[in-house]
Amino acid sequence: MALLLTLLCSPWVAHAQGLELLSLFMKQASSGRATFTQVVTSPSKAGQPPRQKTSSGALEFHRPGQFRFVYKKPFAQTLLADGQNFWLHDVELNQITVRKQNQVLGSTPMALLTSAADVKALEADFQLRSEPGRDGLEWVRATPKAQDGQIQSLLAGLRKTDKGVELVTIDVQDSLGQRSVLTLSGLELNPTLPADTFVFRVPAGVEVIRP
Repeated sequence: MALLLTLLCSPWVAHAQGLELLSLFMKQASSGRATFTQVVTSPSKAGQPPRQKTSSGALEFHRPGQFRFVYKKPFAQTLLADGQNFWLHDVELNQITVRKQNQVLGSTPMALLTSAADVKALEADFQLRSEPGRDGLEWVRATPKAQDGQIQSLLAGLRKTDKGVELVTIDVQDSLGQRSVLTLSGLELNPTLPADTFVFRVPAGVEVIRP
């Protein structure tokens, strides 16, 4: 018992846990779906308190390279990656922007959900290290290797359950000081997703922009 307590309390074990869980999550979760809440906090200016914006919706993903984020509140938007292209549909603007996926999604948080099922795939774009556990989660810090990107760093919070490893939180700090915290709820691992889940169909009358 004394040896077990020593191991559990050892800083090395705590620090190793995050990367181990991330590696397991990527191997186990070939697909998934969940609801989410996203809180974006802008840096304070001229002595004013930071501003926060909260949105929510649902997501689905399939490795490698596919995801669908549907924002429902406060504004309707769909972000979809089909493996080749990245689609952004802003319902309020009645506008769709399409870009090549490999040009916009490399060193972004979406790599946690869409890269190949091996942590080495992430290491091509990120420096990874485990962080001490807190709030009931184990953490991994991912720092983009590219110095010219918008993402300064991100933290992934994970936990192990009787059904496997869950990704719970993605906490992103960008180069302008803005923080975005994405919290997943009800994550279902490896569901059977319809074949057309990641096929984007352009609604009639919507402007399509290809920068």
